[in-house]
Amino acid sequence: MIADLTLERLIAARARIVDAVHRTPLLHSRTMSDRVGAPVWLKCENLQRTGAFKVRGALNRLLTLSPEERARGVSTISAGNHAQAVAWAASAAGVSSTVVMMEHASPTKVRASRDYGADVILHGDAAAAFEKVHEVSLERGLTFVHPFDDPEVVAGHASCGLEILEDLPNVGTIVVPVGGGGLSSSIAAATALSQADADVWGVEPTGAAAMHESFEAGQALRLDRVDTVADGLGAPMAGELNYEILSEHARGIVLVEDREIVCAMMILLERTKLLAEPAGAAGLAALLEDKIEFDRTRPVVVVISGGNADLAQLARLIQGEKR
Repeated sequence: MIADLTLERLIAARARIVDAVHRTPLLHSRTMSDRVGAPVWLKCENLQRTGAFKVRGALNRLLTLSPEERARGVSTISAGNHAQAVAWAASAAGVSSTVVMMEHASPTKVRASRDYGADVILHGDAAAAFEKVHEVSLERGLTFVHPFDDPEVVAGHASCGLEILEDLPNVGTIVVPVGGGGLSSSIAAATALSQADADVWGVEPTGAAAMHESFEAGQALRLDRVDTVADGLGAPMAGELNYEILSEHARGIVLVEDREIVCAMMILLERTKLLAEPAGAAGLAALLEDKIEFDRTRPVVVVISGGNADLAQLARLIQGEKR
């Protein structure tokens, strides 16, 4: 396995964070099952601490810092969920944190990151924010915690995949939203290393299709621009580590339109009473739009990766969907 990601390493990461993060519920949905003609289960990472899966990898990375790195503090860049996760994990570990967020980041996520204890810097678009965080890290001597392209982050996120495999051993398909590829690659790694007979599919928005384009090009690519309602999936590049894992162990990457994501959000909220942000509903959108190839006689798990919906944005999306 790439980057020395062994099953033992994934299990060790899980043991490191298990007392601090939630084992999120895996819920069967009769409504979704009836719609797609197969048993559908929802892995509710929207109910995770800080409202998204990101705390799993962030905390594992923070807990593997050296004493010198802990003393200097950490930095990261994020549209919001990873920022909150690093801020929360850093405070829990007694480490200072600085997060660079895009100027257009959700005010809700900015507020939460500050409330969790981070020094928040708002700067430019995703590409400019990446440049800024490296500049700030160098100036302040901070350890950069990559939002997805880091083996310890991936190892921490893999605890989500291990939980799915334990709770539903006969799962046939796992559908995961893809930003830079941190969660999807971790679940693909957990599935492969556990020798589970399950396919992993990644889902991206058409306006931020870095991993899909990387699959077509045969290498990890950077995008010139991103444009999607799903800010949590708006990474301007595919992680190199994440691409390598997914290209070897995922079944494929499919694309969904923003309108399909919003529709899935509304269906999820109306029929299951689960609130997902746009990024968190992307996997369900792909399933409902019949973009995933899977064995309908076996269970399919859709990861609801985050629930940090901005209420003002949510109101606009609901009104737009009703027109």
